[in-house]
Amino acid sequence: MQGSEFAELAAFVAIADHGSFVRAARVLGISTSTLSKMVRTLEERFGVRLFNRTTRSVALTEAGETLLAQVRPALNQLRDASESVNAFRDAPAGTLRLNVSNLASAMVIAPILGGFAAAYPDVKLEITVEGGSADIVGRRFDAGIRRDRRIERDMIAVRVSRASRFVAAASPDYLAKHPPPKVPQDLRAHNCIRFRLPDGTISAWEFEKGGKKLLLSVDGSLIVNNVDLLLRGALGGVGIGFLLETYVAAFLREGRLTRVLEDWSPHFSGWHIYYPSRRQMCTPLKTFVDFVRKTPLLS
Repeated sequence: MQGSEFAELAAFVAIADHGSFVRAARVLGISTSTLSKMVRTLEERFGVRLFNRTTRSVALTEAGETLLAQVRPALNQLRDASESVNAFRDAPAGTLRLNVSNLASAMVIAPILGGFAAAYPDVKLEITVEGGSADIVGRRFDAGIRRDRRIERDMIAVRVSRASRFVAAASPDYLAKHPPPKVPQDLRAHNCIRFRLPDGTISAWEFEKGGKKLLLSVDGSLIVNNVDLLLRGALGGVGIGFLLETYVAAFLREGRLTRVLEDWSPHFSGWHIYYPSRRQMCTPLKTFVDFVRKTPLLS
């Protein structure tokens, strides 16, 4: 097989995985026109159409489905073979593609970026930040970082941060004007800063005390889908926010935020990096996990 044929087959699999020429081209780091030309060349070589294309969608033909079933395992085997050789290098090298949540990017990724880049200059990090769960297999990410409840059970998950709690907190100015809640139900009389999830729903607040759990829908004049905006709203006196304690620890110590309903704060088991159990752990990923686990994030 010539090098161009291998590249064409890899491009074919990328389009099938992402369901889009534009997204696949972005991942591969080439132009959409170049990618289209590669697929046309591949189709001409086989003498069959591999994709049905419209202005809105891309779908595999029956011939494309048959080819994908044969090519994907072969490409995975080649990737594993490359990784087995990479293990003999003096220094780890390669690309690591991570999909992480907004808050995990701030709490896990941001603190270690400089140190990791200095320690492993030959490892290229590509980080995609988005809310909700992510299909890391279908979208060809090496791993993801989420809270454990958002991780599929067939994944291997490794904790990479210490446990914490979720806390309801507000600025002293807000609490000076509004009597602090004594039980979660009192929040119905407060302006609560709400968070809209990627699926469009608004997150309920979960409380826990003495083994008893309570899920409460709250109301308020501000709805956000970004945790930093939620924090800024709470600091600015808009209302009560529901935030991860380790994320707002400095503001709590400085007195810029005050906990309420502290004895109802639910447990958070920490951030986990996860990857498919059936895939060999690539060298850049192993290096990254080992590096993160040696940082103060777990202490």
